[in-house]
Amino acid sequence: MRVQTLPSLFAALLLTAAPAMARQATAPERVVALKAGRMIDVVGGKVVENATIVVRGDRIEAAGAGVPIPRGAEVIDLSGYTVLPGLIDTHTHLTGDPSGGYADRGLRQWPGYAALVGAKNARLTLLAGFTTVRNVGAGEWADIALRDAIRDGLVPGPRIFAAAYSIGITGGHCDTNGFRPDLRPEPGPEQGVANGVDAVVRAVRYQIKYGADVIKICATGGVLSAGDAVGVQQLTFDEMRAIVETARMAERKVAAHAHGLEGIKAAVRAGVASIDHGSILDDEAIRLMKEHGTYLVPTMMAFQAVVDGARSGALAPWSAAKALEIAPYARRSVELAIRAGVPIAFGTDAGVFPHGTNAGEFRLLTEAGMTPIAALQSATIHAARLLGQERDLGALEAGKLADIIAVRGDPLADIRLLERVDFVMKGGVVYKRDGAAAPIAAGTGRLTSTSIGN
Repeated sequence: MRVQTLPSLFAALLLTAAPAMARQATAPERVVALKAGRMIDVVGGKVVENATIVVRGDRIEAAGAGVPIPRGAEVIDLSGYTVLPGLIDTHTHLTGDPSGGYADRGLRQWPGYAALVGAKNARLTLLAGFTTVRNVGAGEWADIALRDAIRDGLVPGPRIFAAAYSIGITGGHCDTNGFRPDLRPEPGPEQGVANGVDAVVRAVRYQIKYGADVIKICATGGVLSAGDAVGVQQLTFDEMRAIVETARMAERKVAAHAHGLEGIKAAVRAGVASIDHGSILDDEAIRLMKEHGTYLVPTMMAFQAVVDGARSGALAPWSAAKALEIAPYARRSVELAIRAGVPIAFGTDAGVFPHGTNAGEFRLLTEAGMTPIAALQSATIHAARLLGQERDLGALEAGKLADIIAVRGDPLADIRLLERVDFVMKGGVVYKRDGAAAPIAAGTGRLTSTSIGN
């Protein structure tokens, strides 16, 4: 019996596989043409009547009026709809549901439970028209697991840019407070709790090692945490600067949870990409954010939710007091930022309130002074720029990923129409049509072959 050498065996395997590889290489990409009654060009800030969007594979091939429909393309008639880019929420917590400010729920949940909660919330978020999210903090690496499961087609959900553990000080907003010290292990840099420059650098590198796309820090106290004041700066400037530099070297951006004025200014000077919440702003903070190109992520729905919870008694007493203290400042700060021209990226803090209702933020932004088109741009082109994904996301343009949604009526005349999305496509796959979820092939998180018609 002749024994093949490794090179000859490898050559034989290649020859055996060649026909299958050739068939795969020559398989035609699926082409879909969407016929839109109206298409919103978020880059130009205008509406295009009777547009056609051609999708080849997972990307847009052409979009606009007069675009021809390729021969053999599947046609989806959206002539009764306004078509626009898939929405982006830059501040979510998919692996958690509203807790009312009580942290003891985690003591009763098994490891892995959060990822299952995330799968439920990811589907709700996608069907609401949000095809991409920035998930800014989760325990147990649950958002990393969820991101990968969605990417691999195991469950349906938005494209996720995940932070893993948020980074903050011992006893701060990113820590778990209010329990006896013997009830759980003391968290360290691996779980995002770090003190001093060396420790925060270690924390950043650890999150990135295990898959973080973005770094989230707690620059100040927060509303739903126990034992800290809502507006007090927590991380020092030197710690924040070290975090930003370490993240930058790994080509990551930093999102800063920040309510209080001094913490906001320190975070902006340190070079964070976004101030999330931004409850207390003054003229200097506004100037610094404009100079540095720092985005404000307002999360107005979260403020509304905690105030409602405080007044109804649903919020923990320590959280209720902080919610009523900070919320009035937050509304005025958003209005000031809008008037001053601070760059704004759409973000809601979903998880403080139920997932899938994220589009309620549009109404609050317009009530605070944004025009409807500016509010829509905050959730498309500006959110994509904050993520560093403007090449692939945020607009209906040739070459970008085919993330497309549709609503009946004119959302520029009634922004609340975005709360009732009837059609959702992500990466060329339809997940919702005629207001109903499309059938999903078992175990794939993707559309079945029978769910698109001509």
